[in-house]
Amino acid sequence: MSRDTVTNVAASTLARLGNLAKATGRRHQDVVQTYALERWLARLAASPHADRFVLKGALMLLVWRLPATRPTRDIDLLARTSNDLEAIARMVADICKTPVVEDGMDFESASVVTSRIAEDALYEGVRATFSASLGSSRLPMQIDLGFSDLVTPGPERIAFPCLLGHPAPMLNAYNRETAIAEKFHAMVKLGELNSRMKDFFDIWAMVTTGSFDGANLSAAIQATFRQRQATMDQHAVCLTEAFGRDQRRHTQWNAFIRRSAIADAPSEFPAVMQVLRALLLPIAVAIHQQRPFIDQWPPRGPWQPA
Repeated sequence: MSRDTVTNVAASTLARLGNLAKATGRRHQDVVQTYALERWLARLAASPHADRFVLKGALMLLVWRLPATRPTRDIDLLARTSNDLEAIARMVADICKTPVVEDGMDFESASVVTSRIAEDALYEGVRATFSASLGSSRLPMQIDLGFSDLVTPGPERIAFPCLLGHPAPMLNAYNRETAIAEKFHAMVKLGELNSRMKDFFDIWAMVTTGSFDGANLSAAIQATFRQRQATMDQHAVCLTEAFGRDQRRHTQWNAFIRRSAIADAPSEFPAVMQVLRALLLPIAVAIHQQRPFIDQWPPRGPWQPA
C-alpha cells in the first residue's frame, strides 16, 4: 500500500474517531487511545503469539459491554511465557509488525522497551512500552504482563469490540469471576492503605449489571487467594462498614470519578461499598467456615438462595 494511501487512511480514521467522540460524549484522546489499544490487540490475535496471552484489566469492561466503563491507556495481559525481558521485547515487536487490515496505525517495533514492575508493591510483572502513531497523533503504548495467576475455571474466548467496524479480534480473556477475585485479593492485602479506586469501580460495574453463580465466584476467589498464598479473612478491613464511611476514601473516589470522566457511577463511596460488602462478605464468611456457597446473585444483588 502506498504512503499516500496509508496517510489518507490515518486522516480518515482520525476524523471518524473525532465524530465518534462527539456522538458519545467521550474525550477525543480517550477514543483515539482506545482505538490504538484495539488495533494492537488485532495484531496480537493475528500473530503466532496469540495463545500465549490472556486479556485482562480495564479493557474487559468493553468486552462485557458494561454501561459504565473507565478509560485506560494500557493493555493488561496474563502471559504464559518466560518473563525474560529480551524474549518479551521480541514478541511484542513481532506483534507490532503483524499484518492486519489497513487501519492507519503504525506501531514502532524498534521502540519497544521492557522493564520489571511491581505495581503497587503487589505483584511483579513486566512492562513493555513503545511508540505508535495514527497520522499526526502520537500515542504512547504500554503493555503490562503478569505471569503466575490462575484463571478459574479457565480463560474465555472473546470477540473484542471494534470502534469503527473492523473484524473483531478473537482473543483468550479473563472471566468476570477471576477478575473480581484478583481485585478482592488486592483489597484485602492493601487494607487501610488501599487507594486503588479502579478496583472498587470495576467490581461495582460488573455486579450491578450482571448475574453471578455463587459457587463459581467462590471457587475463583479461593483459587486466587491460594495461588497468591493468602488467607481469607472475614474480618478484613475492606469488608467493614467503617472502611466505606472513611472520608479519605470518599475524597479519593470523587477524584477518581472526576479524573476518569465517568458519568454513571455513584457519587458516594459508601453506596459503592454497600454493594461490594453485600457481594463479598457472605462468600468470605463461607470460605472462612469451610462450607459451600451456592447462592445466586442477580444484578445489584443481594444473594438469593439457590
